[in-house]
Amino acid sequence: MESAYLIETVIKIVVILLVFSALAGIGTYFERKILAFMQRRLGPSIVGPYGLLQVAADGIKLFTKEDIIPAGVVGRIFKIAPVITAATAFMAAAAIPFLPQFTIFGYTVHPIVADINVGILYILGVMAVGLYGPLLGGMASANKYSLISAARAAAVFISYEVVTGLAILAPIMMVGSLSLIDFNEYQAGGIGNWIVWSQPVAFILFWIAAFAETGRTPFHLIANDHEIIDGFGTEYSGMRWGLFFIGEYANMFFISFVIPLLFLGGFGDGSFLGALGLLAKVAFFFFFFLWTRAAWPDVRPDQLMWLCWKVLMPVAVINVVITGLVMMF
Repeated sequence: MESAYLIETVIKIVVILLVFSALAGIGTYFERKILAFMQRRLGPSIVGPYGLLQVAADGIKLFTKEDIIPAGVVGRIFKIAPVITAATAFMAAAAIPFLPQFTIFGYTVHPIVADINVGILYILGVMAVGLYGPLLGGMASANKYSLISAARAAAVFISYEVVTGLAILAPIMMVGSLSLIDFNEYQAGGIGNWIVWSQPVAFILFWIAAFAETGRTPFHLIANDHEIIDGFGTEYSGMRWGLFFIGEYANMFFISFVIPLLFLGGFGDGSFLGALGLLAKVAFFFFFFLWTRAAWPDVRPDQLMWLCWKVLMPVAVINVVITGLVMMF
């Protein structure tokens, strides 16, 4: 029995690595197409039918592009920083139930690597460790612009982790558990039982903080596209830069799973329709990440910090206090 569990766990880890690494590339195709549609452009259209082979072309380019280590960088730290970003993104997936359990050839499969009873805390903790990727990459690059970007990344991530933690605290008080499986079961009674109805403020706060945690527009201050440089990744090339890229898109997919699991009923009662419903919710949140990039400009760093510490955090604290008082009485 232990050997079967070990084999199943290894298979799930490999599947997550392969599927979400591929989705990171496919996500760029959909992002280009959606942005092009919203901005009245064509997007990928030359490489393959409808530009579908553009994903493969980008992958080949990243794997074959020369890996340059600039003079003056702190070599070992410079090399390990992209690995930290990608690794922590995939490590966070260990506590996420991607689908309800199902049976195949008489064997019950649980689409979660480890249903630990502190799953939410684990995810938040691992995502927080992901800060060290851009921070160390920028500090080790011997480039003052990369260093400034790394400092800016640290400020954004640390600040919005506070909002994320406070936002999720109120729903945790209601459910009484840190397991995403327990969150799903708490909402399994139907759409009326979704936590979003009783915790709309926490839902909005968590959703806003997700943009900062993933470094997406309008909080894309870590490596702004409209800057001449690429922030902390300026000195990177080839697959080392690709690891930063994969980490960002993997985080987008994972957070798109976490939000519906926490607030929007997850996969419900575990039926086939419930699984399709979860995937539809994930697709919507991923699309929303892309939509905001097409529709919103980036805010200034001082505006972002003002929003965090003077608006979102006080609102999150008040929401926690009100939730506690309601539960008491």
